[in-house]
Amino acid sequence: MSYQSDEEQVEKLKEMWKRHGMPLLTGVALALAGTFGWQGWNNYQDGLAANASALYQNMLESTLESEGVEARIRAAALAEQLRADYPKSRYAGYAALMQARLAVEADDLDAAEKLLREAAAFKGDPILKEVASQRLARVLGELSRAEEGLALLSGDVRGELLAGREEVRGDLLLQLERTDEARAAYQAAIAAVEDPRARPQLQLKLDDLAEEVL
Repeated sequence: MSYQSDEEQVEKLKEMWKRHGMPLLTGVALALAGTFGWQGWNNYQDGLAANASALYQNMLESTLESEGVEARIRAAALAEQLRADYPKSRYAGYAALMQARLAVEADDLDAAEKLLREAAAFKGDPILKEVASQRLARVLGELSRAEEGLALLSGDVRGELLAGREEVRGDLLLQLERTDEARAAYQAAIAAVEDPRARPQLQLKLDDLAEEVL
C-alpha cells in the first residue's frame, strides 16, 4: 500500500477545511461564549490550537527527516503525545494517521487498524474521517476482511475524496473476484477527478481488467 499521494491530498484538503470549516467552528464558539466569556474561551482555544499545531509541525519535520530509525522514533513519540494531550484536536487524528502509516510499513496491521479506527471516529473533521476510513478499508483488505472494508465506504463525498474511495472500493471488489463491480468502481473514480492523468494507476487497473477479459 502507498500513502504518499494520500498525504498530499490530506494537506490540500486541510487547507480547504481551514477556509470553509471556520463558520462551523465559529458557531460553536459563540454558543460557548455565553458561559465562559468570549475572550477567555478564545484565548483558551488559541492556546490549545497553537500547542497542538506546534507539536504536529515537529512531528511532520521528524517524519520527513532522512535520519532513519531515530527520526521515526521521535516522530512516533510526538504523535503519541499529541493523541494523549490533545485527544479532541484534529491534529491528534492526523497523528493517528501517521502512526498507522508507520505500523503498515512495519507490517503491524493490527496496530494500524486500531489507530485508523480512532482517526475514523473523529467527528470534528469530515476530511480526516473519510481519509482514515479509506485507509482502514485498505488495511482490512490486507487482513482478508474485504467485505468489512467495503462497508466503511459510504456517505456523500466528491472530487479527489470520491476518486480515492472508488479506487479503494475497486481494489476490494477485485480481491473478492467481483470483476464487473470493480471495473465500474474504477470508472467512477476516473470520472470523479478533473484530470484523470493525475491518477494514472486507475487507467492501468482498468486496462488490466480488459486484458483479463481478452
